[in-house]
Amino acid sequence: MERINYQHLYYFWAVAKHGSISAACETLHLAQPTISGQLAVFEQSAGVKLLRKEGRKLVLTETGRAVFHYADEIFALGREMTHMLKGRTTERGLRLHIGISDAMPKLIAYKLMEPVLRLSEPKQVHCVEDKTDRLLIEIGLHGIDMMLCDVPATPASGTRVFNHFLGESGVGVFAVPELAARYRRGFPRCLNGAPFLLPTTNTALRRSLDQWFDTQQICPAIQAEVEDSALLKTFGAAGAGLFFSPQVVAAEIQRQYGTEMLGPADGVVERFYAITAQRRMKHPLVTAILQHAQQGMFDLLNGNA
Repeated sequence: MERINYQHLYYFWAVAKHGSISAACETLHLAQPTISGQLAVFEQSAGVKLLRKEGRKLVLTETGRAVFHYADEIFALGREMTHMLKGRTTERGLRLHIGISDAMPKLIAYKLMEPVLRLSEPKQVHCVEDKTDRLLIEIGLHGIDMMLCDVPATPASGTRVFNHFLGESGVGVFAVPELAARYRRGFPRCLNGAPFLLPTTNTALRRSLDQWFDTQQICPAIQAEVEDSALLKTFGAAGAGLFFSPQVVAAEIQRQYGTEMLGPADGVVERFYAITAQRRMKHPLVTAILQHAQQGMFDLLNGNA
């Protein structure tokens, strides 16, 4: 496909964005046969299937998702150009598309991204939260520039990516003041039978915590298993149970959620990684995040610098 027909690309983008041909027809004020025909021509010229039917729905193929991401950028630039031509000032700046694993502590994610958010230069940061395996697919399709995760990618992921170790933190036990007062004395043995909110069993932290419970001979009364780290802390802030979080952000956890730290879970460590499609970074905002972490961010947060 030597030259893209941007009208065909726009029809494809509209269908993918709105989820169906009929919805795109309403937005574009065109008849359904017109859109269907143009889509068929576009797929034929591209030489690959971009959409497929699943029941009554149209879903993007892997190639279709990659094309959609490019189209999204193309038409975003078009909108900015239109604003400029109409005399509206616009500073596009750098764009950063970043994925955050749902198991990744959100306060850690913010601390990692903080130097980028504080840059005075124009920039646009787009964050998406999802499961690790789906974010890895997005990296392979260039849908995101980088993802933040609590586990490294493995060859089993099926995507050629590179892991960048960012740092680590010990883990502490937190609770609202009423629960903290009840279970602080004799820590950690007093935690036997205590109500706990735990990450789900498919997370790296949960595997470490299960081993810690066994070592300490603690049998927790599990109140809930929550995959999303922010939601788990919200449950904890409501007094639903004790929960674990990285000590590196203990002050923020206590202030933001109105909780207290009972003590450390000795031997339990959370590690954090950035995952990218390239070993050497060319994106300046990605480089800024990696350098901030690798030049001692976790040492500073831990008070070791």
